[in-house]
Parts: sequence; structure tokens; C-alpha cells
Amino acid sequence: MQHHAIVDHRIYTIKPRGMAEFLAVFDRLAMPILLQHLGRPLAFYTSSIGPLNQVVHLWGYENLTDYEQRSLARDSDPAFADYLQASAHLVIAQENRIIKPVQFDSLAGLK
Repeated sequence: MQHHAIVDHRIYTIKPRGMAEFLAVFDRLAMPILLQHLGRPLAFYTSSIGPLNQVVHLWGYENLTDYEQRSLARDSDPAFADYLQASAHLVIAQENRIIKPVQFDSLAGLK
């Protein structure tokens, strides 16, 4: 498991029957910018049980300063506005959490 001091845990709720369009727009317009400024995501999922129409993605950072600097670079990229505009009609809600890992002794050495 790759270690990151903090993780940005994001949940987007997408309008019903809009997931395919959202994922296509995200992949085409957002992902190139995010890869450039944030690096590779730790994980990217869609919900299938429980609250539906949700996209969950996780991005790792070394600290809050790293998070703020890379987020500012993303938000300042003129092409990011194109993604925001193209996806605005699809996103119902967004949640962001900064989470930190827990180190359990009992998990040390497990792969």
C-alpha cells in the first residue's frame, strides 16, 4: 500500500441516468488536468449498493500544503473551467473529506 499523509476523499452524486455521460466528460476533460496537477488517483469507484449514482475518488498528498498547492494549480488551469461547465448539469452534490491513515501494529508486514 502506498503511503500518503492525507487523502482527499471525494464523493460526487450524479443525476439519475447521467452516470455514463458524467464519466465520459470526466475522462475526456477532467482526467488529463487532474493527472497533470494531482498525479494518479489512489482509487476511482462508482456505487452499486447503497446510495446510487455516486462516484468516489481518492487522491493522496504528502501534507495539507501539498494538497493546497496542487488543488490551486488544478483550479487555476483554464481548461478545468471547461470540465466544470460541461459537467455542471450532471452533478447534484459533492462531498470532500480529508482523511488520514491509521497505522495498526497488527497490519504491519501484511501485504
